[in-house]
Amino acid sequence: MVTVSFPGLGIGEFTINPVAFEIPIFGGIEVRWYGILITLGIILAFLYCSYKAKQEGINFDNLLDIAIFTIIFAVIGARTGYVLFSLENYTKYLETDGFWYMIKKMISINEGGLQIYGAIIAGAITIFIVCKIKKINPLKMLDAVAPAVMIGQIIGRWGNFCNGEAHGSVVPETSPLYFIRMGLSTHNIEGIKGMAYVHPTFLYESLWNLVGFVIIHFLYKKKKFDGQVVLMYLTWYGFGRMFIEMLRTDQLKVGVFPVSVVIGFVCFVVGTILLIVNLVKARRATITAGEYAPTYAKISHYGENKTTPDITNENESTADPMEFKADGDGESIEEKDEEKVSDEDVDKDEIMKRFSELLGDDNNEKDGKGE
Repeated sequence: MVTVSFPGLGIGEFTINPVAFEIPIFGGIEVRWYGILITLGIILAFLYCSYKAKQEGINFDNLLDIAIFTIIFAVIGARTGYVLFSLENYTKYLETDGFWYMIKKMISINEGGLQIYGAIIAGAITIFIVCKIKKINPLKMLDAVAPAVMIGQIIGRWGNFCNGEAHGSVVPETSPLYFIRMGLSTHNIEGIKGMAYVHPTFLYESLWNLVGFVIIHFLYKKKKFDGQVVLMYLTWYGFGRMFIEMLRTDQLKVGVFPVSVVIGFVCFVVGTILLIVNLVKARRATITAGEYAPTYAKISHYGENKTTPDITNENESTADPMEFKADGDGESIEEKDEEKVSDEDVDKDEIMKRFSELLGDDNNEKDGKGE
């Protein structure tokens, strides 16, 4: 049983049983709240992902195939990541219980021990492989998956709360977070017996992911390139997890370096750089495309894109005199107008010439009579 309280929020002590219920088969199978909440998170994440995948042009059947493989290998990756960074907890069984007992303990996922970064890495690799096989753009798929993963993390962290784990160190009274301190009976803090008032890091991370999910959800439709959403997720989560992990008392370490702090920092830095570089490229591509966009419509060849000017009078057209249109013969209206003017000039010259000749003949006749 886990005893919890939030005195700063006016919530007194209460107890939680990590086991939700027991199935009376094979000597009794415990179903824990942690597993129920993780499963609920996966279901809601899949539903959200299917909604976004449809927007990305990925059909449901392909999404279902990708989800099945991704969930399986993400769980394997989460367990593998935990075991790799806590090998000393398992190698100790070699001398006392033998090799196979050690392997059994390594794969006993029901005893707890998952690492989120292991799940993310294994899941991303699986998505890339399956998408390549199915000829789907993996970046579009990752964009649809990233905010869905945040839903799983938001809910899944409350499984840690039910287990009384993934907590932080004791909150000093001078800390601005002292009001949200959590009293916990199952702490692992040396020198303190009974209740310890610690940082509820499970709550910090759940709220951090909730804020990030809301922001990314509303920015999703404004993305400028494929892969932008997953980079925003890695940048946001990496930055928050880097600081939250510093407060925890159950860090997985390589030497003196907490694994999640290092990975979070790398995700934040690399994600930020890639976001800036790709946003600049997308911006330049948009500007370049605008510079070379045709200002006027192209004149079509004969038989293509014919248009007929709207003429309401024989001698006057309602069309803009500056507008350049094509008639059915492939000649422009301006060209026809020029020809018409030329013909009128020729007719006038011919009339004046004939008029002059007639006048000349008439004068000659008068001159002859006078003589």
